[in-house]
Amino acid sequence: MPLVSVIVPTFNRAYCLARTLDSALAQTYAEIEVLVVDDGSTDDTRAMIESRYRNDSRIRYIHQVNGGVAKARNTGIAAATGAFVALLDSDDVWRPWKIELQVLCMQAFPEIVMVWTDMEGMDPSGRIFDKAYIRTMYSAYQFFPEGTLFPEAYPLEGIAPSLQAVVQGAKLHKGYIFSQMIMGNLVHTSTVLLRRECLDQVKGFNEALRYSGEDYDFHLRTCRAGPVGFIDLAAIQYQRGMPDRLTRAEYHIHTATNFLNTVKPFIDNARAEINLPQSMIDVMLADAYLWIGELQVDMDDDANARKNLIFSMRHRFFQPRAWLFYLACFLPHKVRAWLRGQYRMIKAQIHPGISHS
Repeated sequence: MPLVSVIVPTFNRAYCLARTLDSALAQTYAEIEVLVVDDGSTDDTRAMIESRYRNDSRIRYIHQVNGGVAKARNTGIAAATGAFVALLDSDDVWRPWKIELQVLCMQAFPEIVMVWTDMEGMDPSGRIFDKAYIRTMYSAYQFFPEGTLFPEAYPLEGIAPSLQAVVQGAKLHKGYIFSQMIMGNLVHTSTVLLRRECLDQVKGFNEALRYSGEDYDFHLRTCRAGPVGFIDLAAIQYQRGMPDRLTRAEYHIHTATNFLNTVKPFIDNARAEINLPQSMIDVMLADAYLWIGELQVDMDDDANARKNLIFSMRHRFFQPRAWLFYLACFLPHKVRAWLRGQYRMIKAQIHPGISHS
């Protein structure tokens, strides 16, 4: 059995890290090593690991000066010795059969460089609020109705006979989807398993993208490297809403700007590789600039908001939402704040109990 290296970057997550590590150690696939990369935590992460896992040789603890999640993942990748590498965020939880199923898929299709899975959405209390969350979380799936993203699909019963009770009715979808990834991220990092050769080819995560967007940049380059696979079965529980995340405004502005900074060089320099009509790319760029513009209006950054809203309308002129936000830039801040409050109140009444992030 080939060794699987599990990379777990963490920062001040001692309160939930054990649940994550226990899920990795409980895998039905026996040949694993778990590399915990502590990105300069100031809580009792080290003490918890040394106490709880001192007799488990599968756990390797690595401490580094705080440098961000991309650097922490790269540190783990450099230390990994497995033929396959899995990535796991320190607040997510794996199903016990996840790695076994993914290795079987990789062995059945040696051309696949990465395979990822669907996921369940879980709130901080442990309540599952969505059993197939990946299409909800990643808006780029809206461009690809179910069954259209990949050219091939194979029943998992024939690939994983040892997991018949788990995989019944589920499929592995397979193909080269670099073009589709241009429309936005389709991959959740805690669900992936990669071949070591692929990691060596794509050169790891971009450490300049410190706060967000490093995932999309990495997965886009990975999908350019070769065919990939998607298992339409939730193999992880994604933890949403943990208290140590960046504020919404900070996180979203980083995510939006880093998305454009990632995708535009590919559009500008590798357009011949992108098998999408220009009209589809224009929709994506219009949405991206609109997203940034909306955030900047919300932050009262009017000059930059106007600039990005104009960029959005250049890609798609007839956008009532973009025009409304553009006009809002010229309103007094007190009026804008009142309108913003009314808008949020109406949304809360229409969709009670839903978080609008």
